[in-house]
Order: sequence, then structure tokens, then C-alpha cells
Amino acid sequence: MSDSAITYTLYIQADPARVWQALTEPALTRRYWGLSFETDWAVGSRMDWVERGARTSDPEQVVLDCVPDRRLSYTWHTFTPQWAASVGIAEELRAELAQERRTKVTYEIEPVGDTLARLTILHEDFEPGGTLIGMCGRAWPMLASSLKTLLETGAPLPEPGHGSNQGHGGHEAHGD
Repeated sequence: MSDSAITYTLYIQADPARVWQALTEPALTRRYWGLSFETDWAVGSRMDWVERGARTSDPEQVVLDCVPDRRLSYTWHTFTPQWAASVGIAEELRAELAQERRTKVTYEIEPVGDTLARLTILHEDFEPGGTLIGMCGRAWPMLASSLKTLLETGAPLPEPGHGSNQGHGGHEAHGD
């Protein structure tokens, strides 16, 4: 992790098409991430994030790149009061996050032999020293592990318990 980007690489016993489905199909994203995306995945298209009954819509939430089974990139969601309430983020923390610049996520999917895929997640353009990079740096390993576990076993990892500092979907429930 640098001061403005997080890179996470994992190997999944699944073909690239199945990894792609897990990144884009609502029935799968809800299982390991607790949310779904409403979009047509065309470059430039808007993305609505739907999580725990809260819809996050913003014209700046867009698909940046989309090559099925290979590459997907989009801007991160807007930190709305409705989103924060739905995932248990305090208003003070939400307001702090909303002041940071918008980030983007890129997924690179590569076949490795006949039965594996390498998934590289790059979440970048963080505010150096900001709050969001710390939160996402703690959340991505659990989220990526749950995606991998779902594809390899058919079930995601269990949701962290209430004693954890992560809310549903890997969001931090409070700051450090």
C-alpha cells in the first residue's frame, strides 16, 4: 500500500469468466460484498450502488473501462448520509470521507493455466494521509478473501461479528 493506492493480488481457482461474473452480477456481489451495482457496464455509464436498502447515485459514479473477463474499472461511490446510515458510519466520519477526492478501482483478471485466475485489485487516487485509504486498506483483504471463498467453495466468508471494526460489506464502522 502506498500513500495514495492499494494493490491486492490473489489467485482464485476459477476461470476468468467466473471471476468477471462475481464482479458484475448483482446476485453474486450481494453474497460476498453485501451490495449490488445497477449499470449496463458500458464505458461512461453511470453506476448506482445499492447497499442495505440505500441507493447511492451520482453522475460522477461511472464505468471507466470494461473488457469482459479481463478488466473493469469504475469510480468509487459518493459518501451520502443515506449510505452512511445504512452501513453504520457516523455522520462525522461520513463528512470527513466526503471531503476527500473521489477514488477509482480497477480489476485486472488474467488466466493462470487452465484452472486459475489471477485477480489484481488496484484502488487508487486516495488523498495521501486521508481516512479513506486506511479504511479501504483494512477492508479489501476481507472483501477479496470472501469473493475468492465464494468462487471456490460456493459460500462467502461469514460476516464479521459485532465486535469487529468493519461493518457489512467491509466498510469501517468507525474511524481509528
